[in-house]
Amino acid sequence: MVTVALGPRSYGVKVGPGLLGTLGAEAKELGLGNGCAVISDANVTPLYGARAMESLRSAGFRPVEITVPAGEKSKSLEQAQWICERMIEAGLDRRAWVVALGGGVVGDLAGFVAAIYYRGVPFVQAPTTIVAQVDSAVGGKTGVNTRNGKNLIGAFHQPRLVLADIETLATLPEREFNEGFAEVIKHGAIRDRTLLDAVAELDRANLAPIIRRNVEIKARIVAADEKEKTGERALLNFGHTIGHGIEAAAGYGKLLHGEAISLGLVAACRLSIAKAGLDPAEARLVTALLEQYHLPVRLPEGIAAEAILAALKADKKFEEGAIRFVLCPRLGEAFVSKDVTPDDVRQAVAELG
Repeated sequence: MVTVALGPRSYGVKVGPGLLGTLGAEAKELGLGNGCAVISDANVTPLYGARAMESLRSAGFRPVEITVPAGEKSKSLEQAQWICERMIEAGLDRRAWVVALGGGVVGDLAGFVAAIYYRGVPFVQAPTTIVAQVDSAVGGKTGVNTRNGKNLIGAFHQPRLVLADIETLATLPEREFNEGFAEVIKHGAIRDRTLLDAVAELDRANLAPIIRRNVEIKARIVAADEKEKTGERALLNFGHTIGHGIEAAAGYGKLLHGEAISLGLVAACRLSIAKAGLDPAEARLVTALLEQYHLPVRLPEGIAAEAILAALKADKKFEEGAIRFVLCPRLGEAFVSKDVTPDDVRQAVAELG
């Protein structure tokens, strides 16, 4: 188990096979209330909803299953309100808690619901995608999107436990499997050069070690800077500034999150060459790894550069008009810079075309 060390809000992240079947026993061990909502989406509920509900019922809980449409469009205030209303109708009170069963969209949305329901109830993350297991399920960032940008409305709300059942990855379509490696490659670029070698020689039959290593990287960064006050946690945004702009400009759902981040990583590496002295050979390595996982490295047609730049202006990574941009001077290291100008970003986006 990996511990996210946050004092009284510390929690464990378990990685391995068969963990979804232990959900009820683990929740009982945490002393959570009897009533809970299992929030999932239309893709995941048919696959794993029954397993989660049975595990909870066997442990004496009274779970309520709530399913939202699959896809990024479900990360909205309207959907969060709808879920809260279903929970109220089901009689879930302030002793209730939430299970986030699904990928990054479900985790962010269900975590946000847990943060606001009765002014905050506990929740457990049960991530079923690589993106969620290596990144979004760990760290307590929850939120929804607006038409102005991604995750602009949200809250820091740490889970009580994360159960990363690697057996759920076996049912991922190839595109969704591959997109998760954008986040894995990001972690290698900012913290662990050797992780990139593991990505290059992945053993699909033994995913637990690479998932666990990514969790360790993120857990240490979150423990050092839970709410992005020192700049340490901002390092996790490598590739995300431009990536989120691309995701918004394309229209949510057109590109998977990891696909947009892949493009952001390519742009961030080019800016790192110009602004931080990154060796072009190391930038080419990152691009080659992204291509190995069939992730985009050139901007698809129909996504206007100006639309990307407009989306960036609403991004949380701006402070008083200045861009907080993460750069890598060498693979395995990163820092936050305010020396990247809008013109630099515009040039990087243009080079993606």
